[in-house]
Amino acid sequence: MTMADDDKNPAREVITDYAQAHFRYFRTADGTVYAQKNGHPVARPIRSQGTTGSHRQELMVGLYRDGVGVFNGTALKEALDLIEALALTEDVQPVHIRVAPGFDGATWLDLGRSDGQSVRIHPTGWDIAVPDPREVCWRRTQLTGELPLPAKNTDGKGIDALLRLCNFATAETECLAIAWLIGCLGPSVPVPAPFLTGPQGAGKSTGGRMLVRVVEGMSGDLRRAPKDEENLIAAVAAGWVTALDNLSHMTPDLSDAMCCIVTGAENVKRALFTDGDVFRARYRRPLLLTGIDVGVIRPDLAERLLPLRLERPRTRRTEAELWAEYEEALPVILGSLLDLTVKVRAAQADIPTDLRMADFAHLCAQLDAATGLGALAAYRASLDDLNDDVIEGDLLAQTVLKHASGLEVGAEQRMASAEWLHCLTSLYSGEECRPLPKGWPTTGKVLSDRLKRLQPTLAARGVLIDWGRTNAARYIEMTRPPATPPPHEQQPTF
Repeated sequence: MTMADDDKNPAREVITDYAQAHFRYFRTADGTVYAQKNGHPVARPIRSQGTTGSHRQELMVGLYRDGVGVFNGTALKEALDLIEALALTEDVQPVHIRVAPGFDGATWLDLGRSDGQSVRIHPTGWDIAVPDPREVCWRRTQLTGELPLPAKNTDGKGIDALLRLCNFATAETECLAIAWLIGCLGPSVPVPAPFLTGPQGAGKSTGGRMLVRVVEGMSGDLRRAPKDEENLIAAVAAGWVTALDNLSHMTPDLSDAMCCIVTGAENVKRALFTDGDVFRARYRRPLLLTGIDVGVIRPDLAERLLPLRLERPRTRRTEAELWAEYEEALPVILGSLLDLTVKVRAAQADIPTDLRMADFAHLCAQLDAATGLGALAAYRASLDDLNDDVIEGDLLAQTVLKHASGLEVGAEQRMASAEWLHCLTSLYSGEECRPLPKGWPTTGKVLSDRLKRLQPTLAARGVLIDWGRTNAARYIEMTRPPATPPPHEQQPTF
């Protein structure tokens, strides 16, 4: 320290007094203490040593520029230890990356700007403002890119520009992509993961980047799928939209991790350098995937996917030309998306109760009510196609459907799991005793677990599987219920 130490006012107290006068300190539910510069919405963990700028660094710079002094590491450490202890008694407040709920039904979008300007989306419109630090605390990482200031009064031109730049194969695909982007601006609505597919040269990676950069800015990009769940969760926690490029195979562990990312989960690990403390990480993020074919899709992931098919463009353009046009159009694209988001959130529509991702299905229904697009019907059709993909890749599902086709409508059949295994195995092998495929259930318990995964897929094809117990033993029940009329679709209003 360049100034003389004073027993009545030691360095740590000088630093503590300065810090509490210029920063607001609070804790999150997991006990992490954050610092917020007065009047600015960006919060930094006081223990962070990250390259994006730690609180220790900004505190040192403030002390120096305001002429208080230059202090050694011991004094700073003691001051920050005291500040952290004091902050643990403060009220709990969450921090958010990119999207956050606000007061009075509003939603905030972080533009990633150094001046803290953000977009407030409220029931009557949207505007640009610096949020009150007690309403929204932004957490930024190296993955938090800067967005341009969105344009006002775009008259929907930005949506047209985005769709013109992407190579979506059908109008149904286009409206599902728009519904997903609107869902990305909601902090509490789980959205299915778009899976961009199409022939080689259809621009899947380019289309994925364009969708991601509407929300993440020009620095947003696709990345290869991590080799393990821990690295995937680390990447997910550091950003808002996670985009994985060129998937060609999906392991069961990766499939399960993706399910958790889409609908939300919590990861608990031992805190570093401790014996008993744990670190809790809650996450639910929008996810985007690209690839030509990922092989067999597990039923639980299929319910959380949103297939978007692209086609090869008739005219090729250079990357430089394409991205220059996109960057120039991005303020208008973002402005049009915000305008449409306000309209969709104000629209009244029934909540479909027969779909797993009910919040997203409701959003599609609201989009239909606001614009006349057939988003909900397109979403149902996409799920139907995914069910076909699941069945085509699962010989057990095909065998169950073959057995169920012999049941009368309304009939129920109950057997123990071992009996079902014998029945289905005999049906698959047939009179010619075909060899069983790799992965075929070997015990009644394995069969029961496989049927639980296939339950929604089979239900979509009119075969209900249920489990029960009598006084004697447990059983699995198969039913073919009478056909029900399709759910009522809301008529589009123009």
